[in-house]
Amino acid sequence: MSTTVPPSFSATVASSFSATVPTGLPIGDGWVDTGETTPIRFPYDGSHVADAPVGTADHARTAVDHATELAGAVAALPSRIRRDILLATRDALAGWRDEMEHLLVLETGKPVRDCRVEVDRTLVTLAASAEEVSRLHGETVPLDLLPSGDGMLGFWVRKPIGVVVGIAGFNYPLLLATHKMGPAIAAGCPVICKPAPSTPLATLWLVQLIREAALAAGAPPGLVQLVTGDVDVGSTLVTDTRVGAVSFTGSAAVGHRIARDAAPRKVLLELGSNAALCVAADADVEAAAAAVLRGGFYASGQACISVQRVLVERGVADEFLDRLAAGMGSVVVGDPRDEATHVSTLIDQRSAQRVNEWVEAAESAGARRLATAPSDVTPAPTVLVDVPDTAAVWCEEVFGPVVCVRIIDSMDEAFEQVNASRYGLHASVFTRSLATAMTAVQRLDVGGVVVNEVPGFRSDTMPYGGVKDSGIGREGPRFAVEELTVTRMAIIRPM
Repeated sequence: MSTTVPPSFSATVASSFSATVPTGLPIGDGWVDTGETTPIRFPYDGSHVADAPVGTADHARTAVDHATELAGAVAALPSRIRRDILLATRDALAGWRDEMEHLLVLETGKPVRDCRVEVDRTLVTLAASAEEVSRLHGETVPLDLLPSGDGMLGFWVRKPIGVVVGIAGFNYPLLLATHKMGPAIAAGCPVICKPAPSTPLATLWLVQLIREAALAAGAPPGLVQLVTGDVDVGSTLVTDTRVGAVSFTGSAAVGHRIARDAAPRKVLLELGSNAALCVAADADVEAAAAAVLRGGFYASGQACISVQRVLVERGVADEFLDRLAAGMGSVVVGDPRDEATHVSTLIDQRSAQRVNEWVEAAESAGARRLATAPSDVTPAPTVLVDVPDTAAVWCEEVFGPVVCVRIIDSMDEAFEQVNASRYGLHASVFTRSLATAMTAVQRLDVGGVVVNEVPGFRSDTMPYGGVKDSGIGREGPRFAVEELTVTRMAIIRPM
């Protein structure tokens, strides 16, 4: 069944939430009732939020069919139309921001303070994507560097890459989806979004807002589609030869598989990390300790650039550890709807169990627990010291509220240990020395070096991405638009 107006639900977990959100799948220019739903539950207490539609591989193929048919029309949309769609979506989302923040809390279990930041950043990303529409341009090329080019005119333009598949993670479902859809629309590409199965609701609502804006602007609403579902749905999307590019945010293992399955088509992969924060002997130790407390536990540790590894020079180690241990008492753990909460439950019990097992394994291997925040949820925010290189909480991505501290003898040693990781997304350095800061920028093998701030700092307009197993390609509207367009060379010999 396909309708122009989406079916809808009212979430039941909290009486304060009354917004109407679509439950059908936006496929084609209409909405499809899939006939199957799955319950979305509030991670904090397991309460029922809503029943979300479940898509299939057939729905995915139908979406690609429609996007392929529409690609020429979307590419031909005037710049002002693409820009208007993005700005109208930003304005519409701003009008629903309180409801969207609350919905994000309910489906992700993230503290409301983090969900508020997510909506703020989404609004910035939509506006920045709109601005990039007017910056799509090319350049002239001097063809007469050889005699054969005398009298010829050469220039290149940027053209849309075609159908884009955007796959977003569960931790920032609204923002991550926007980083796929916003630049795709700006570039003139139809886009199919696949949200994480556990967090489809906010993204589904955002797609509804985009399609309403497109329809009002005179554009086909099917320029944005969304398909939920399992691995078969994702595989169907990324292996379809009609897709021009796949943009994925998630784990390294899944990203590697997508890269293999999508080849030779373009892939943009924003994968995992175990971000390091280095504390030099000349650092502001109080600021560095506060940064670890702030940067290690936001989003309940479920962020790919949250502080996971800390390397502190021996001369300031005792002061740093004392400040860090004392500060753990101020980390508030509890109901994510409470404004005071810093850390709440993880996305599901399986994730919580894995983090607890990794902490226990590290302790069995010789790690020592420096401090644990008072908590009635599990896993509790935890700081470990003397963690072996082989412990998963050190060498893999923990994706939970766990920070590991190691004492080192020099910043050279710190930089070597940062680079020893298979990951390379962001790292930060706390120092008063410009020489140390510049050495970090030169030597750290990561996508971003942050000085005197948490590695989790991200402006949504900057180039963002990693190296090694942390991915390939760059997000940020300007850079994503470049990734989602191709150069077309024009070579003209006047007659």
